[in-house]
Parts: sequence; structure tokens; C-alpha cells
Amino acid sequence: MLGGDQRRIDLGVTQVARRPTLTATWDRFVASDPGLLRLMAGVRTVAAIGLALAVLALLGTDVTHMVAGAMAAMVATFAIREKTVRGQAVTLALGLPTALAAMTLGALLHSLVVVGDAFFVALIFGAVYCRRFGDRGTALGLIGFQVYFVSLFVNASVDQLPLLFGTLAIAFACSAVARFALVPQTPQRVLGGLRDAFRARLAQLVDAQTLLLDAAPEDLDDVLDDLRRHTARLHESALMIQGHLEDGARDDAAAALIQRRVADAEVAAERLGMLLLTARSAERADTLTLHLPGAPVPATGKLLRTEDESTATLRRDLGALRLMVARPAEANRGTAVAHVRNRLLGYRDEEAIPPGSTLAVQDVFRGIGEAARAVLGLRLALDGPQDESDDSPATTRSREEFDAEDVSLTSTEKDESEAEDPSGLDRPTTRAAFQVAVGSALAIVGGEFLSSQRWYWAVLTCWVVFLNTASTGEIVVKGYRRLLGTVLGVLAGVALAGAVGQHTWVAFVLVLVCVFAMFFTAPLSYALMSFFVTAMLGLLYTLLNTYSLDVLVLRIEETALGAACGIIAAMLVLPVRTDRRTDELLATVLERLGEVVAGAVEQLSGGPAVDLLDKARDLDTALEDLRASVQPLTHPITPLRERRQTARYLVALLETSAYHARSLAATAELVPYSKRIGADPRLARAAQRIDHNIAVLVAHVNETDTTGRVESGASITAMLETDGLGMPAANTVTFRVLRHLQRLDENITGLARPLDVPVGPRV
Repeated sequence: MLGGDQRRIDLGVTQVARRPTLTATWDRFVASDPGLLRLMAGVRTVAAIGLALAVLALLGTDVTHMVAGAMAAMVATFAIREKTVRGQAVTLALGLPTALAAMTLGALLHSLVVVGDAFFVALIFGAVYCRRFGDRGTALGLIGFQVYFVSLFVNASVDQLPLLFGTLAIAFACSAVARFALVPQTPQRVLGGLRDAFRARLAQLVDAQTLLLDAAPEDLDDVLDDLRRHTARLHESALMIQGHLEDGARDDAAAALIQRRVADAEVAAERLGMLLLTARSAERADTLTLHLPGAPVPATGKLLRTEDESTATLRRDLGALRLMVARPAEANRGTAVAHVRNRLLGYRDEEAIPPGSTLAVQDVFRGIGEAARAVLGLRLALDGPQDESDDSPATTRSREEFDAEDVSLTSTEKDESEAEDPSGLDRPTTRAAFQVAVGSALAIVGGEFLSSQRWYWAVLTCWVVFLNTASTGEIVVKGYRRLLGTVLGVLAGVALAGAVGQHTWVAFVLVLVCVFAMFFTAPLSYALMSFFVTAMLGLLYTLLNTYSLDVLVLRIEETALGAACGIIAAMLVLPVRTDRRTDELLATVLERLGEVVAGAVEQLSGGPAVDLLDKARDLDTALEDLRASVQPLTHPITPLRERRQTARYLVALLETSAYHARSLAATAELVPYSKRIGADPRLARAAQRIDHNIAVLVAHVNETDTTGRVESGASITAMLETDGLGMPAANTVTFRVLRHLQRLDENITGLARPLDVPVGPRV
């Protein structure tokens, strides 16, 4: 009976990932939208607007006030980003009086042009400055600015204030109903969705690795692109989970456990991809291939052949691993399934590796065993205890290792120290507040020359190009994307306005569609979001009977003016050059990298246990910030192609180094309580050159000492041979750690060339 079940599973697992089922389609969607955050944001905003429109329609409100209510409901919903339900409720309650005050001032200053413009600039300064007070300050500043903008859009006057107050109250009430009743968002729900997305993306990565196994040489480029994309998406999901653990987990111990299991699964999956790539290559593959788009594809060797029995076994086991990842916990039961799991975990023992395969292929089998262990740990952390009746000795040992790790979490203490915040004009929010205020003043003056009625579009564009940007280059790129989306949106607005005509409710339905698309696409493409915003505005003008082609053309002109004013202000007022910003972030990444490597090596050498996963998380966060800051340098519109290639190469080297650092940290975390992993004091000496070279790079980037030289010389592995004890045996933990250290040493030395740091032997 067992053999029959086993054969059915072995025959079926390789087809599961390719079967076009509804579940597979949903998994792909979940993976594309981690935690369904974009979907829920769009649905929640549409629900708030739709509910507000329904209530206002039942009360017999005119179209102008319905438009004001819809815009207010949208602002009240998307502005609030706090994680806890209580925090959201408090901010929403404070948002209503803020909105009422903004609407009142907008109506009172409607006819006072100079005073009104001066107040608008002051309001913009305050709204941006409030970002220093966290999510609540950001939300209240955004509500104040946007509601004042609504007052300009609907030409609010003093005699309309009572009706507008009622409209705002209804809009905020409907936003509360949508947020807390119709489409609730709790930290636990968000974390649960992100965990599902992580599993779905992990399954997709295993699918891509299976394709790598069978890819023809001419298809290897496309397969590697897919592998890079899915590896990056898995890392993105891991970062998002880490960002929501503090509020979403039931306690600190559970948060630490999930963080550790997610990190283990990510490292194991990425390592499996590298082992497969090496097995497909004529020589050991460069880790950089997984992180640099356009990197040379390694020459295909004869280590794997389609007709080999080992290849068929690998294909079967990758399918089994995919099944372990994707199957729900309640469906992952039964003797046959347990047998598959036990077989994969058995690859952690040398005697279980299939005989007759090459060393590179044997490494892949070991990688599958480590990945299966990581998946088991992830299931235990996310789904709780599971059936142990059919466990093999290898599975039992893995569970015992997890139990030992869990006990260690209770004694782990987090380092609560934080870097000192800058003060005065060095604070980013203060600098941005002055910049956007000056830019808005320029936009008001220029906008008045274009149109005395709709000058505020230039101000809005100037405002939005400063949101979530930190350098002049980022503002330039965002302004370009805003203008591109606006031009395309005007064309769509012309078509939609002509199709809608005088059908009010059809226009409102299309507005809701545009709102949903706007929020769903916002994290993916700012240009696409701007397209839907402009298309929505064309519909709103149609509802207000103020639509014309001239109005939409004016929208393009005001957008271009606002973007130009923002760029001018960013260049002239307390400018932060892209080079300066990237240098600061690069130094931070290198410092975090040094901390992770030093902490991991110290623990692997027998030193005291430290919280390496938190250090690795800080490294990932710093690298994500750097990746965002170099976008102006890597954007297609950048004229300096050599700088673009250098920036891409630099980031790829750092991503590769971060992967090896995460692997070291994950291995070092096992040392204090593992029976199979022992400390090796020799590793501390082997890593000394890495520590020195990172310090030299940081000093050069910060320009504190430009006389240092990056040391080169014998390989890390060769340095150990001088101690008389010889090299550690292949496939031991020390051997694996040395490979990571060797790659780190090569990558850090490789960073010296693009950073113009001299390289030479130790003198």
C-alpha cells in the first residue's frame, strides 16, 4: 500500500506546479501581491467611497458635494497607515477636526488670493514637517493638505460650510465603516497574508529551479531571468514579514521564531538555486549571476544530462519539495506524504545521497535536504505541532534541533539602542518641508499665469514629487513618471468623458474603477498610478460639468510646471545630491555588512551568542534603501550609461555579499545548541582580511581616510592550510562557511574597483 501511494506521489509531484488549476492561479496572485495588501487597499478605498456616495445620494446631496465627499472618503482611507487598530481609530478621530479646519480655512480664504496662497504654502510646509512625528503626523498632514485641495477643487465658500461639514463627517464615518467592518485590516491578518505569500513565492522559486534543471542552453538566459525575479520576490516577502512581526505576532518569542524560520527558508532556497546553477555549469558558478541582470551565463557543462537517472531523481525530489511548500498543513498528512518528507530530510546524511552522481549533483541533493528542513521548520512555526507518528530518524533529529532552537529564543534579548536622529536642517523632514514650500510658491506663481482657476494642479504635482523621495535624482525621476502618466491619462480621460456623456452613475462607477486601479498599481508603477489619477479627474470634471479638452491639456501644462518647480527647489534649496545620498547609504550598507559578518564569524569561532538575525535584517533594510536611492542612476533616461552600469554592478555585488552574510548568520545561529555544528576557532583568523577591507571601503566612502588599501593575497581557504591542520573535510559546516567567506572576500575586493580604492598585497 505504501509503495503504491509513493509511486502516485512521485509521478504526480512534477505535474502539480504546471497544472492550471484555480488554486494555482490564486497562488500566483497571492505571490504577486504579498499579503494582498494592494488588493485590500484598493477594495477598502472603493468601499469607503461607494458607501459615502450611497449615503449622500440617499440624502439628496447634489453632485458637487458628492464629489467632495468621495474625495474626502478617499483621503481619510488611504492617508492612515498605522499598523494597530487602536492607532488607526485614534488617527481617524483626529483626522476629522483636521479636515474640518482645512475646509473652513479654504472657504474663508477663497476670495483672498494673496493671503490664501501664503496660507497654502504654510500648510504645505507644516504637512511635510509633520512627517517627523511618524505615521500619525504624516496622516494628519496629508489629510489637512488634501482636504484644503478639495476645497479649491469644488470652489468651497462660507455659505456652503454647514453642508460641507456634514459631507466630511459622512465621508469619515464611511471610511471608518469600511476600515473596521467591511474590509478590516488587523496586524494579525496582514501577517497571515504575508506568510501565505511567502509560501507561494517559495513554491514559485522551486518551480523556477526545476526549469533550470531541464533548460536547454539556448533557453538558459530566460530561465535565469525568471530565477532572479523569483529570488528577489522571495526576499521582498521576507522583508515585508519582518516589518510586520512586531505588531502581528502574539508575543516577542513567536515573532523571533517566525523571523528565524523565514530567514532559514530564504537562505536554503537561495542556496539550492546556486547549487543547481553550479551543477548546470562547466565550472563553479559565480554567485553574482543570481543578482546581476545581464550577467554572463555560465557555460553549460556535462555535469547533468537529461537522460541521467540522477537528473530524474532530482526532478522528482524538487517536485516533492514544491509539494511540501505549497500544500496546506491539513492536507500534508498521510503515510505516503510523510515518506516523501522523510526521504528529503534524509539527504542531510551522507549515506542517503544517491550513489553514482557527481560531486556537484550530490551538493544539490544536500541542498534539497537543507531546504526540506527549512520548510519543515517554517511549517512548525506557522502551523504549530504536526503528526510525528511516521517520522524517520532524520525527521526526528530535525524536530529535536528545532526544539533546541526554540528554547534558545527565550533567552535572546534585543538591542534597543537606536542611532541618534539628526537635528535642525539636517533632518530630512525639515529639509523637505523647506524645499516643497519653496517649490509650491514657485508653482503658485507660475500656475496663476497658466490659469487663475486651476493653478493648484501645479502645486499638487510639486507636493507629490517630494513624497517618499530623498535626493534630487529621485525627484527628477518621479517628476518624469508623473508627467508621463498624466499625458497618457489625458488621452484616456478624453475617451472616457466622451463615452460617459451625461450618465452620472456610470461616471461614478468608472471613478471607483480608476480609484481601485490607482491604489492597486501604486507600489508597482508611479507612472501607471498617475495615469489612473488623471483618467479619474477627467471623469470628475465631467460630473462637475466643467470638462473640456482645454482643461485636460491645462492639466498636462500644470503638471509639467509643478514637476519643474519641484526639481528647481530640490536643486537650489538645501539640495541633497544623488551622489551624496548614495554614498551615505553605501557606507551604511558596508557597516551593516561588517557587523553581520563579524558577529557570525565570532559565534562560529566559539564566541558568545548574539542576535544575528536582527543584524541581518538591518543589513537588508539598508540595502533596500540603497537600491531605491540608485534608481535615478540606473533609470533608462539616465544619459550616463557608464555610471548606470557601475551602479548596477555595485548593487549586485552588495546583494551577493548580503546573501553570503545571511547564510553565515543562519549557520552561526545553530552553533550554540546544535549537536552537528561545532565552533572552529580558525575561522576568526580567516575573516580578519574581510573585516579590514570593509573598514577601508567605509573610510573611503565617508572620506575620513582615503590612504587605506584593500588587501589581496592568498584565498581564504589557502590561509587555513598554513596552520598545519589541513583543510576541513568537504561537505562539513566549516567547509561551507569557508566557501561563503571566500565569496565575501572576492566580492568585497571587487567593490574596490568601482569605488576607486587601491588594491594590493599586505605590506
